[in-house]
Amino acid sequence: MKKLVPITFSVLILINFSFSINKSKLLWFDATANFERLSNPDSIKFYVHKAKEIGFTELVLDVKPITGEVLFNSNFAPKMKEWNGIIRPDSIDFISLFISEAHKLGMKVYASLNVFVAGHNFFDRGLVYQDKAHWQSLNYTDSGFVPISRLKHKYSAMTNPAMQEVQEHELNIIEEVASKYPELDGIILDRVRYDGIESDFSILSKHLFEEYINEKVQNYPDDIYKWTINEKGEKVRVNGKLFNKWLEWRASVIYDFMKKARERLKRINPEMLFGTYTGAWYPVYYEVGVNWASQKYDPSSEYDWATPEYKIFGYAELLDIFTAGCYFFEVTKDEVEKINDELIKRNEAGMQKTRDYWYSVEGSAEIAKRVVMNVVPVIGGLYVEQYKGHPEQFVKAIKMCLDKTDGLMIFDIVHIINFGWWEILKKTLK
Repeated sequence: MKKLVPITFSVLILINFSFSINKSKLLWFDATANFERLSNPDSIKFYVHKAKEIGFTELVLDVKPITGEVLFNSNFAPKMKEWNGIIRPDSIDFISLFISEAHKLGMKVYASLNVFVAGHNFFDRGLVYQDKAHWQSLNYTDSGFVPISRLKHKYSAMTNPAMQEVQEHELNIIEEVASKYPELDGIILDRVRYDGIESDFSILSKHLFEEYINEKVQNYPDDIYKWTINEKGEKVRVNGKLFNKWLEWRASVIYDFMKKARERLKRINPEMLFGTYTGAWYPVYYEVGVNWASQKYDPSSEYDWATPEYKIFGYAELLDIFTAGCYFFEVTKDEVEKINDELIKRNEAGMQKTRDYWYSVEGSAEIAKRVVMNVVPVIGGLYVEQYKGHPEQFVKAIKMCLDKTDGLMIFDIVHIINFGWWEILKKTLK
């Protein structure tokens, strides 16, 4: 029998450190926030090299922003040649240059595409402001049915994911990116979701839902939900008898699209990785119509909003890459319990104003790992803007992601530049 050698504390530290070093570390480059920065070849080379120096292993390049425009010559979408007064010359393929420079340094590059969105409401710019107004989501708000382009507190003019014309448009662009840039390591889809619980209530969605349940909805939209006045005189939402089935149908819409998207991508390039980016707050993510869990996980065993069939539309098994945004200032679960009402500031889709443990980096990371059930690695994402003025909290969040998930994603490089946090990142990652 071999003699067992006890593991000392120092060895444990080394094991943990090595485990962290080997994890994926992604840095995101938003299309519009970095439009000027990535319009110059020298600037591209500088920031790619800077990312490598800091310790990042993979880069995510946004090539289709929320306006519905793209950053390359396309047969399906208009090219974004100008943003905020900056004109990008056509003489250089900046995407190819970005990929080439990163590959020289041994880093992987993923292209990111914003999917079910086609307009920027703060600028009245995008496809829904041109000839695709019929694509936009019709939201059932406490003021009635409102096209999303009129909801100016929402910057993303989301589309109706159930519309086949919209789906085919997005699938064509996914294929186009994979064909034009075969050197990409993968594609990460963003905003593959509904705008929120209030969307989409168009007549098309009603008819498609009726086909799904094989019966007519007698009272639409009240059988889904209705708005009423409570004892305090406030407008509140009251769920109807078909609410849970409606959630199930919406999840089926997103699942079917993700399945088609993976198939179309793999048909072009079987080696190219297929991934997505979602919020990590799974217990309330049903509000945006998405079930990113494994099909082995049954949410109906824990949550009253899920039907027994809801689990069928978990799409984790379709993914090669999964980034879950742990978008919270509060890092630990204990911090959430101590927060007061005035400090609860949550603006992401599907979030609510409660003190549940998943409204923390730690809690959301844990639940993401649990429901995905190891069918795909979970990469914890951080929104740097949330830590403005609190670098120590940012460091804690980074360490929590690396401890609780299979990697780290930083959104976005623009905040690192603006805050001057290069050295903070370098020390934390290395």
